[in-house]
Amino acid sequence: MAAEAYRIQGRVQGVGFRWWTRSQARRLRLVGTVRNCADGSVEVQASGSPERIAELRRLLTQGPPGAQVKAVDAFTPTASFDDSFEIVR
Repeated sequence: MAAEAYRIQGRVQGVGFRWWTRSQARRLRLVGTVRNCADGSVEVQASGSPERIAELRRLLTQGPPGAQVKAVDAFTPTASFDDSFEIVR
């Protein structure tokens, strides 16, 4: 199992990014969270197989229709994960 965290910047709020991310993560059978940040970015923390985490990162660079992703920056995960993938706020 691997755990990764990402901060996605660009036009990522107000375009369904959190719901889309939750859908993609659940499809990949990952656990974790997605949330909007006060600075307009979106934060994703996920755990699962390294291959599925890599696929999620690839998807995050594209985002849902209407999003304009400018950067996906990785950082060390700070959360512990339950057995699902949820929208925090």
